Amino acid sequence: MSRRDMTTMNELDAWLIAAAGEAGIDPADVPVQTVLDLARDVAHGVVRPGAPVTAYLLGLAAGRGADPSALADKLSDLALDWPSEANVGEESPIS
Repeated sequence: MSRRDMTTMNELDAWLIAAAGEAGIDPADVPVQTVLDLARDVAHGVVRPGAPVTAYLLGLAAGRGADPSALADKLSDLALDWPSEANVGEESPIS
């Protein structure tokens, strides 16, 4: 791991501790690598703004009892198979 990657991870760890504290969540309960991998797959396979929205969706589903790891795998598969070129020029179904 490069020095920059280590600095980034240290900042992420610090942020996670602070943000989890504000949310009343144990930072150890956050599957960081799972969320980062999912966000990467959505950002690269679908559209960049979909990454944080999908991370939020994962969190909502986990809060309602879904297994975050299993759902992240399903969502990553969906993103990696997404026909992103077919979406060019289409309007969003959500306004």
